[in-house]
Amino acid sequence: MSFRTLPDAARLRLDNVTLPGCLVGATEETVRGALTLAEGRIVAPADDDTVVDMSGAMVLPAFIDMHTHLDKGHIWPRAANPDGSFGGALSTVSADREANWSATDVRRRMEFALRCAYAHGTRAIRTHLDSLPPQDAITWPVFRDLRAEWAGRIALQGACLVGADRIDLGGAFVGTADLVADAGGVLGMVSYPLPDLAERLRGFLRLAAARGLEVDFHVDETMDPTAETLRLIARTVLAEGFDAPVTVGHCCSLAAQDPARAGETLDLVAKAGLNVVSLPMCNLYLQDRAPGRTPRMRGITLVHEMRARGINVSFASDNTRDPFYAYGDLDMLEVLREATRIGHLDHAAPDWVDSVLGAPARACGFDAPSLAPGAGADLVIFRARSFNELFARPQSDRIVLRGGRPIDRTLPDYAELDDLFGS
Repeated sequence: MSFRTLPDAARLRLDNVTLPGCLVGATEETVRGALTLAEGRIVAPADDDTVVDMSGAMVLPAFIDMHTHLDKGHIWPRAANPDGSFGGALSTVSADREANWSATDVRRRMEFALRCAYAHGTRAIRTHLDSLPPQDAITWPVFRDLRAEWAGRIALQGACLVGADRIDLGGAFVGTADLVADAGGVLGMVSYPLPDLAERLRGFLRLAAARGLEVDFHVDETMDPTAETLRLIARTVLAEGFDAPVTVGHCCSLAAQDPARAGETLDLVAKAGLNVVSLPMCNLYLQDRAPGRTPRMRGITLVHEMRARGINVSFASDNTRDPFYAYGDLDMLEVLREATRIGHLDHAAPDWVDSVLGAPARACGFDAPSLAPGAGADLVIFRARSFNELFARPQSDRIVLRGGRPIDRTLPDYAELDDLFGS
């Protein structure tokens, strides 16, 4: 039997596999064990199992990608970032959205992205959706249709994406909040320093609370140490007694701040119970970029200091082939591999793999990953026998099981989207 084939059996025991210790109650980084699959689930072993020696192949539950932008994805061929800067990304996306983001255009690119994520082994995604009118009325119906069509393959959550200066509590944003609530979505904001940000945050949280919504912020996506909206968000959540889940993403400016000041902010984040999601690939691409100058800073937030305080920390893909990040393919193994290298997750806690499994599940309310009997057999199997081997290669020959059955992992061809770009 080659690595990429598994026998078709009613009861299949994957013997001699490598499992992450944090998912099987062990303190070691990995342990050797076995998994028996039957009727789409992990089950207790039995005498009539068909046994396959997996030669130490690593098995992980299917991934969770909790911060993406499916509506922006794959516009690079017609909307490349002119200089790789954050400002260039903002202006380029804005122009492309106004010119091209019809329901058909958004749907085709989002579906393409979902097919990529599915082939790589992802089972759940939260996507932010640009929601300034009139785009909200175009994109959210597309999202709802795709969520229904992909149910059972990828569980989808949607979060509106609106800048803090557009949170007009007596105007259009109230209608957007109602649209999000009707779609069962998440209320989202991009926070940045404004003279009246505290008032806008209070109103934003009250809108969410009145509609029973979770909230998700883009926060301090800059290396400017004076950007401290994260501190204000944590204080406002505490002052309002807001008790629905709160997620904050990016938080890049922490890495440029005085350590004592950043530590005080993280203490507030921990006290407020905020979930943090770091987007290492996008932030490495955008932050500390200047023409003719080698970047000095990595853009990643203080993930080690956060986990030391008990803060729930995840990693996610963020943008894919758009002006905010020119590359990527919604492959969560790539995200974890690059996070390990960028953030020095090696030589640290042995359970960082949870940052793409259990941590995002807790943050977003997705089903918790498990390798225990009774759990669904949605698994990703790698030839690698250790995390060192896992991160050393792209693992393009991985096996993805959904309901215990291998899926077709053929990735969609970029040429499928050529007509959207006039090529």
